[in-house]
Amino acid sequence: MNSATDEIEAMIALLARLPGLGPRSARRAALYLIRKRGPLMTPLATLMAHVAETVRECATCGNFATSDLCDICANPARASGEICVVEDVADLWAIERGRAFKGRYHVLGGTLSALEAVGPEDLGIPRLLARIPAEGVREVILALNATVEGQTTAHYIADALAGSGVSVTGLAQGVPIGGELDYLDDGTILAALRARHQF
Repeated sequence: MNSATDEIEAMIALLARLPGLGPRSARRAALYLIRKRGPLMTPLATLMAHVAETVRECATCGNFATSDLCDICANPARASGEICVVEDVADLWAIERGRAFKGRYHVLGGTLSALEAVGPEDLGIPRLLARIPAEGVREVILALNATVEGQTTAHYIADALAGSGVSVTGLAQGVPIGGELDYLDDGTILAALRARHQF
């Protein structure tokens, strides 16, 4: 193989490490980028280098920022006494798209996992617990995924806050808007039945 092929194979190997891309998808993406190097690959490479240089984690919540604080933590209007705990930044962005939550966030960066040796300190849970009295938090909303690991993490945080006087709530689970019962899994239907409300 010549050096160009080696470099392309190295690029494909790196792309294949991205979530959702396997070796074949990575190969297609790499070849497409090379063919479109002027309008796509060069500006993408420049932007990626800039993002790698300037974007970091918010010192308070773990969101992405270009300074010590993200826009949400720096906004005094967001100091509502509510902190929404999420697993990662993608979850934060999903909640922000709804424009319904006006408080602040805490990004854990994962979930507790005995198998992967991920403990509370690895997730910044002590930092979350320290924020609560410092920011006058009245409610912690646990917006974690409905997985075993997500629910284990939620229970750990709820137990750590027991007796603190802070209200600990979780997101409702059940039938999505526009959802049809016939297409839902058993767990979702069970959660919806348990969380039923008065009409």
